[in-house]
Amino acid sequence: MVFSLLVFYYFCLPNQLFKDPTATVITSDTDELLGALIADDGQWRFPETNNVPDKFKTCILLFEDEYFYKHPGFNPISIFKAFKENLSSGSVKRGGSTITQQVIRLSRKGPSRTYLEKLKELILATRLEFRLSKDEILKLYASHAPFGGNIVGVDAASWRYFNRSASDLSWAESATLAVLPNAPSLIYPGKNQKRLLNKRNRLLKKLFENGSIDQLTYELSIVEHLPQKPYPLPQIAPHLLQKISKTHKGRHVKTTLRVNLQEQANTIVKQHYDLLKQNEIYNISVLVLDIDTRKVLTYIGNSPTDKAHQKSVDIIDKPRSTGSILKPFLYAAMLDSGDLLPNTLVADIPTQFGSYQPENFDKSYDGAVHANRALSRSLNVPAVRMLKDFGLDRFYYYLQQLKLKDLKYNANHYGLSLVLGGAESNLWDLCKSYAAMASTLNHFNANSSQYFTNEFTQPIYNSENTVDFGKLTLEKNVFDAASIYLTFESMKQVNRPNSDESWEFYDSSQDIAWKTGTSFGFRDAWAIGTTKDYVVGVWVGNADGEGRPGLVGIQTAAPILFDVFGVLPKSEWFAKPYDEMIEVSICKKSGYRASSTCDETEMRYIQNSGQKTEPCPFHQLVHLDVHGRFQVNSSCEVVSKIKNQPWFVLPPLQAYYFKNKNPFYKALPPYREDCTESIAVSMEFIYPNRQNTIFLPKDFDGNTNDLVLRVAHSKPELELYWYIDNQFVGSTKDIHDMAILPEEGEHVITVVDELGNELKHKITILE
Repeated sequence: MVFSLLVFYYFCLPNQLFKDPTATVITSDTDELLGALIADDGQWRFPETNNVPDKFKTCILLFEDEYFYKHPGFNPISIFKAFKENLSSGSVKRGGSTITQQVIRLSRKGPSRTYLEKLKELILATRLEFRLSKDEILKLYASHAPFGGNIVGVDAASWRYFNRSASDLSWAESATLAVLPNAPSLIYPGKNQKRLLNKRNRLLKKLFENGSIDQLTYELSIVEHLPQKPYPLPQIAPHLLQKISKTHKGRHVKTTLRVNLQEQANTIVKQHYDLLKQNEIYNISVLVLDIDTRKVLTYIGNSPTDKAHQKSVDIIDKPRSTGSILKPFLYAAMLDSGDLLPNTLVADIPTQFGSYQPENFDKSYDGAVHANRALSRSLNVPAVRMLKDFGLDRFYYYLQQLKLKDLKYNANHYGLSLVLGGAESNLWDLCKSYAAMASTLNHFNANSSQYFTNEFTQPIYNSENTVDFGKLTLEKNVFDAASIYLTFESMKQVNRPNSDESWEFYDSSQDIAWKTGTSFGFRDAWAIGTTKDYVVGVWVGNADGEGRPGLVGIQTAAPILFDVFGVLPKSEWFAKPYDEMIEVSICKKSGYRASSTCDETEMRYIQNSGQKTEPCPFHQLVHLDVHGRFQVNSSCEVVSKIKNQPWFVLPPLQAYYFKNKNPFYKALPPYREDCTESIAVSMEFIYPNRQNTIFLPKDFDGNTNDLVLRVAHSKPELELYWYIDNQFVGSTKDIHDMAILPEEGEHVITVVDELGNELKHKITILE
C-alpha cells in the first residue's frame, strides 16, 4: 500500500506543466527586444524566462510568499490562517497558497477553489519541490502568472506596460507588476487605478520597512505614475521576425542584429521612402553583413509602406531581375581564368548578335575602353562583348559556384543578356557572394596565402549558430585572391552619387568597392558595396514589379547604400595579395602586356594567370619620312632616311568612336604619293553595323526619311564608291556618309575603295 502511494506520488505530476502556446520573440545580439508575434491563443505570453529580475523577485516574494525559500511547497501557518478566516466568514476569502501552489494552480487552468482542490494542489506542490529548485519554480511563476487582459508573464507585462525589459524596471514599476497577478481580472493598468495604486504603495512601504529600499527611493517611488494603457511591442525587425517564426515558432531567438545599427538603418530607409513614394516607388530592402563572422547585422525586408503596396512582403530573399549587378563576377572570372588584364582595352562599338542588340545606358559609344573603366562605368556593350569572348557556359559555371538559388535554368535560356539582367537573383544571395569574395581576400592575407574550402557559405542571423569556413588549402574556392582584389580596385572607382562625387578629397570618406544595377523597364534598382569588414546591399523598386521613371540604381539605391555605410565603423582597404600577383610591364595606352613596339609602358601588378594574355595588339612599328608627316618604305625612300616609330592603331570602327572622345588620338599618317603601299587597308560599316532589319521613319508631313549609310576606313582620304543592288549611287571622300532612300524589301549594299577593296552588307527595309 505504501509502495503504491509512493509510485502514485512520484508519477502524479505531469512531465510538462505548461503546454500553452507562446509568442515568437526575437532579440538583438545584446538581448534587446526587436519584436514579437502574439501566441496562437491570442495571449502575449513570452517563452519561459531565463532569469527573474532581482527587483521583481524581491517584490513578488514579499507580496505573495515571504517564506518561499523555507517551506516545502506549502506554508502550514498560512493555510491555518486562511482556513480560520474562511470558516468564520462562511466563504473563501483567503487562499493561503504559496508561489509553488500557485504554479500548480496556473498549470491546471485555475479550477474552482474547494478544499479538495487545495489538497490536490498541496500534494502536487510538494512533488514539484522535489523536481525543481526554488529558483526554477519562481521562473515558472514569473513566466505564467496573469497580468491582466491578454498579458501573461513578467517579460510580456514589462514591455506592454512600461515599454522596456523587466530587468530595467524601477522599484515602483516592479511593485506594480508584483501586485497584478493577485487579482488580474479586477486590477490592471487603465482600470481601478486607485485600488492598484493603494496595493502598490502598501508593497513599497513594506519594502521600505524591511530595508529593501531606502527612504529616498521610497518617497520617489510612491509618486511615480501608474501606466495607463499597454504599449505596442517594438517592431524593429518585423520581416526577420516573420522569417524566424517559420522555423522557430513560439521560441525566443537571440539574433545577430545590432539594435543601434538596425534602428539607424530603419531611419535611413524611412527618410528615403518618404522621398521615393512621391515617384510611386514604395519598396526598399537593406541587408548588412559582417564579413569576418558572416553575421547579419541589419535586416530590413521592406520599407514602412502600407498594405496596398505589399508592406508584409520580405523582398530580401525574393528573385528580382539583376540588371548590371552580375558584371563584377564576369570581370573577376575573366581575370581568374587569365583571359583579361585589369586595364585591357575592350571594344565599345555598335554590336548585334543575331536579334540581340545591347546598348549602353546613355546610347553612346567609346570605341575602345579600358576593362576596369567599363566595369566602373557599367557599360553594357563591352560587358556583352566580353561575355561573348569569354564564353556563356564558362561564365555560367562560375555563377553556379556562387550558389545563386534563383539561377534555375541553363545558360542558353539566358543567353548573352545574362550579364545585363536576363537572370534573376535576390539580395541575400548577392550579398552573400560579395561577402565571400571579400572574406576570401581577407583570409588569404591572414593565413599565409591559403584559402578556406567553404568560403561561400550562408550568412547567419541566429546567434546560436556559427559559420564553418572549412579547412585551409592552397586551392582557390571560386576566384583567386588577386582577381578579387583587382575587381574590387575597379569597383572602387565607380562614380558616386552627386552628394559623394568628390569623396576621395575628404579624410572622413572611405574606400568602398560597390556596384549598382538597373533592370529592364526600370523595375529594380540595386546597389551593393563592400569594405574589408562589411557588405551592404540595397534593393529599391515596387514589389508588384511596376517600373517607374527614375528607378535607377545610382539615383535611388546608391544614396541609401552610402547613408548606411556612413553609420558603420570605418574600414581600412584590402591588403594586396602579393603571392597571387606578379609585376610586369604594361602598355599604358592599351592595358595589355607591353610588346616591343609599345612606346609608353609602366610596371604594374597583375594576377598570376594574366601572364598568358597576348602582348599589345594595337601598337605597330610604322616607317615615316624624316619629317614624320608621311608613311614611307624602301620603294620611295632611302632606308637610312626612314624613321621608325611605334604607333597606337585601333581598328577602323573602334577608332571612329574612340577619336570622338579622345581628341589626342592620332590616326596613321598617309603614305607619300610616290610610295607603293605594303600594308592592307581595312574598312567597316558604322551603320548599319550588324543590323539586318531597318525601319525607315516618316516626318510630320508623312515623307519617308533617308537612310544614312556610314563607313569607317583605315585610310579615309581614299575615295569610296557606293552601290545598292549593284547600282552605283555615289562616292565619298574623307567623310564616308551616304544618304539613300531604298524601297521596301531586301537590298545588298556594296562599298568599293579606289584600291579595289570591297565591303558588302545585306539589309531588309521596312516602313
